[in-house]
Amino acid sequence: MESALKHKFPIGATVYFTASNVSRPAATGTYEIIRLLPTEGDDCQYRIKSSTEAFERVAKESQLAIS
Repeated sequence: MESALKHKFPIGATVYFTASNVSRPAATGTYEIIRLLPTEGDDCQYRIKSSTEAFERVAKESQLAIS
């Protein structure tokens, strides 16, 4: 039986996002956790939003750090 991974950051938390995908540039900086998403492999995922952008992004937990 697979054990469910737990999200490290709660909704509303402020985190620092570091873009890692060179082919799809993203703004590195401070974001707010908007929604917890299902895991992908061994990495939890989040929907994040920057106050300087009009749209939301999807980020893996490995791309986030406490701000």
